[in-house]
Amino acid sequence: MNSESSQILTVTKSVCPLCSKEFVTNWVQDNIPFFGEVMHITSMCECGFRYTDTLIMAQRKPVHYEMEVRTQDDIDARVVRSTSGTIRIPELGVDIEPGPASESFISNIEGVLDRVSDILEMVVRWNEDDKIERARELLSKIEKIKAGEFGITVIIEDPMGNSAIISEKATHRELTQEEAICLKTGMIIFEKE
Repeated sequence: MNSESSQILTVTKSVCPLCSKEFVTNWVQDNIPFFGEVMHITSMCECGFRYTDTLIMAQRKPVHYEMEVRTQDDIDARVVRSTSGTIRIPELGVDIEPGPASESFISNIEGVLDRVSDILEMVVRWNEDDKIERARELLSKIEKIKAGEFGITVIIEDPMGNSAIISEKATHRELTQEEAICLKTGMIIFEKE
């Protein structure tokens, strides 16, 4: 019996926010390496509106991961970012904070840099004059990072403890309560009294 056949599908129906027709949502629980227990959510309407998300079911202790990227090999380090994870690259002035539409992903440092490049290229295409020069400068630095010619530090902080940098070169520690409170979570949190 494979793991897919043991997964339980739950289906709920509601009203589509766009067309007010029936909106079907499928809920499937799963176990994913690095994340643990998750819930895959897929919603579709005949009008074409879709919504997908993966919710992490566990909450761990708040974490801070940090890794210096100095060589081309370093950009292959695995990055696990949950919907509540913040990624910082201080040398580039980049902070990727979670919001209500945050997505979790498993990638590598090069993949994170590609995501930053995509945003910078959009800034250049939009011709925002005051930001084009800075965007081009950062794109050039990202190419140098990928070539091993410019070093950066990648930091991931997660108040829910579900993000990580998986590498022997990465260091990690538990965040203090004060540090964790200052981070965005990207989601609504219900606390027990």
